[in-house]
Amino acid sequence: MRLTASPSRPRPRGEALQIPVRPFPAVELRALDRTCRAPVLRRRGPAVETVEDELAVEEPLEVRLATGEEEPPRSVAVTLRTPGHDFELVAGFLYSEGVLTDGRSLRSLRYCPGEGPQQYNIVEAGVRPGPGVDLSTLSRAIFTSSSCGLCGRAALEMVRNRVRAKPRGSRRWSSEELEGLPSELSRSQKLFVGTGGTHGAGLFDGPGAPRLVREDVGRHNAVDKVVGALLLAGSLPASETLLLVSGRTSFELAQKAALAGIPVLASVGAPSSLAVELCREMGMTLVGFLGPKRFNVYTGAERIEGSTPDVPLPSPGASAGR
Repeated sequence: MRLTASPSRPRPRGEALQIPVRPFPAVELRALDRTCRAPVLRRRGPAVETVEDELAVEEPLEVRLATGEEEPPRSVAVTLRTPGHDFELVAGFLYSEGVLTDGRSLRSLRYCPGEGPQQYNIVEAGVRPGPGVDLSTLSRAIFTSSSCGLCGRAALEMVRNRVRAKPRGSRRWSSEELEGLPSELSRSQKLFVGTGGTHGAGLFDGPGAPRLVREDVGRHNAVDKVVGALLLAGSLPASETLLLVSGRTSFELAQKAALAGIPVLASVGAPSSLAVELCREMGMTLVGFLGPKRFNVYTGAERIEGSTPDVPLPSPGASAGR
């Protein structure tokens, strides 16, 4: 039903358009759907109409860890994510958090059936106790959360202790190659095209289409899915690659890239000061505000053709040229 402003009199400038209020039906969601449709009121000029909009699904996922011993699987985390590539998400999460240090220690991944219908919201990861598994990390504070209260120095020290080797990469990227990557990532973000509500992470080993793309409502989840896919494929460390993320680059994304051995990290937005510091310490190249005819290089300029040596670390609150 199309709703329009009354044509009986002109609407004075600044007068609010009266939109009738009525209850909307609940959004329907099927198991493992990545998108859903919901009714919305859409305004275009004076016209208002009820239409269906496509939304990116956000659902909880519980991660359980089974060690194969007598004790039952233990719940280690609950995250909100876009369904899809759940096993990669769990593998990437466990690797990023230091629980797994060797992909061969991961013996199984499965959805856990409950008493009712399968909801696909619980994944059980079976691990082989040994040198490739560090269960002590589960008792430490998770530092990928911005609200965990850890200071920057403590967070950097934790990453430093867990990275076995700094990311390696001798490939040099030209300005033209870099500037073309965001459009390549956008073309591969099928879920974003339909919803406008997801973040993307793309792994590149050269110009052109990305080697791997994952999407999620959470930026960190999208990166965990990329890392998990590499881990399950036995492709870590991911030397000589570039990871491009939508939005900004936070410390948590930088540490995930460092742990995966990715030498170049780029984003279409700004990096945080702690992300810059971590990339500098890890010998990584960090690029921000990447777009047509523009980008900033914060660290590792030697991997960018025609760039000058590393620029100083910005002071807190300072803004590089955009």
